[in-house]
Amino acid sequence: MLLTLRKKRFSQVVQIPQKSAFLFDVVVRSFSHRNPPSETKIGIEIERIARIINDHPFPDQPLQPTLLQHISPPVLSNTFVENVLGRLFATHSNGLKALEFFEFSLRNSKSSPSTDAFEKTLHILVRMRYFDRAWELMAKIGRVQPCLLTLKSMSIVLSKIAKFDSYEDTLAAFEKMENEIFVGWKFGTEEFNVLLRAFCTQRQMKEARSVFQKLHSRYSPDKKSMNILLLGFKESGDTTSVELFYHEMVARGFKPNAVTYNIRIDTYCKAGCLGDGLRLLEEMERSNFSPTLQTITTLIHGAGVARNSIKARELFDEIPLRNLCPDTGVYNALISSLIRCKDVNSAVALMDEMEEKHISHDYMTYHTLFFGLIRKTDFEGVHQLYDKMIERDFVPKTRTVVMLMKFYCENCRVDLGLQFWRYLVEKGYCPHGHALELLLTGLCSRGLVKDAFECSKQVLDRGRQLSEAAFRMIERSLLQEGEVDELRRLNRMMKKLHTHLPPLRGKAIPASSYAK
Repeated sequence: MLLTLRKKRFSQVVQIPQKSAFLFDVVVRSFSHRNPPSETKIGIEIERIARIINDHPFPDQPLQPTLLQHISPPVLSNTFVENVLGRLFATHSNGLKALEFFEFSLRNSKSSPSTDAFEKTLHILVRMRYFDRAWELMAKIGRVQPCLLTLKSMSIVLSKIAKFDSYEDTLAAFEKMENEIFVGWKFGTEEFNVLLRAFCTQRQMKEARSVFQKLHSRYSPDKKSMNILLLGFKESGDTTSVELFYHEMVARGFKPNAVTYNIRIDTYCKAGCLGDGLRLLEEMERSNFSPTLQTITTLIHGAGVARNSIKARELFDEIPLRNLCPDTGVYNALISSLIRCKDVNSAVALMDEMEEKHISHDYMTYHTLFFGLIRKTDFEGVHQLYDKMIERDFVPKTRTVVMLMKFYCENCRVDLGLQFWRYLVEKGYCPHGHALELLLTGLCSRGLVKDAFECSKQVLDRGRQLSEAAFRMIERSLLQEGEVDELRRLNRMMKKLHTHLPPLRGKAIPASSYAK
């Protein structure tokens, strides 16, 4: 019964989502939109603790005494722990800090840890390639709280191993999980689907095919298995492969379902073949599968790819007639279509319409509009949208941060780039390395070396390493300014940090595991 419950918790993740924009983003989504409103006391406390953890000097001082000083045990509810970890994930916190916070909650909370908190900690670790620590954590949880081990936690680890290591490493990790971690758990079709999905999320379709051929006789594939593979071929951008595998799927006796149709529709829409997508919509309806909001969202995106804003608007206006209710995703799709058709003013008006209808803006809303305004070189529009975003205390995703930083630094407004950086750091966010490189380039080229030094130091203080390009840039500028002491200081910080960070390349599982 316990194993059944653990598998059911992951059933929604293993199912192929229908919304095309987020087909492979299921795990990450759970980290991005779960923080309570910052106006509430609990929201303020979550931000405060996340900022303390992010700002804590790493690895100079242990984090545990600071946590004991600032967090009382009654505060450590499961919801609180989950939201702090979600905040740490969104702000690209160092994985070892997140692990220390999770272990602090294990020791000091009166309630048992939640599956969600464990999975978030695991994800933060493997994203930074702390695979040894991730294995240690899974083994520990398997001993003390085995009910926290789920298909989702398996998926988190396998997907990152497939991304960073080899085909053989991923198979060895799967075997290690079966033999050493998920003890007493009989592996079957659902676990097989997780392994398939690990390769498909990385668009490694040759490897996914190989796993299917190698193991399908041991783990009987189901319709979900076939849809995972079909989705993988779709994500690889090969329309012919999608259709060939679809016919193979049918030949194997698997009948298409609504998910199958949505994947095929998305394939044609992304290829700019809107007519084929609409043809499949009609076929879907004839087969008695009702199009979902995600289906219509995909087609609106497709109309944008085909530069057909009239059809995009027509599909959008049909939503109420289909007894569906518009959400943020479908508005984003229409905004994107209008941007592609260079109708930026109408796209901006849609953002206002969302406000009137109390439909929230998300990171994609901002990213799409910023993209359209920047492409239009509408400086005033960018600044107005930026001010609106800051007023709402909204922190955008990495690619939006990089896009804005590039825009400011390449248009002689490095002051705004620095202002944006300080806003992100103040919110507890440690910006991506590429954003730092852009900012350092702008600052150093204008002689603002002290600001460049401070930004570099802030990244190192938060347990993140500088890239080779970023370090060489600040090194040249500090030497030219005669700031040798500051350069030595950065060097010492980098060397100390290097001993605690995992190598960029390396095995995700210990070598001893291969012999088993």
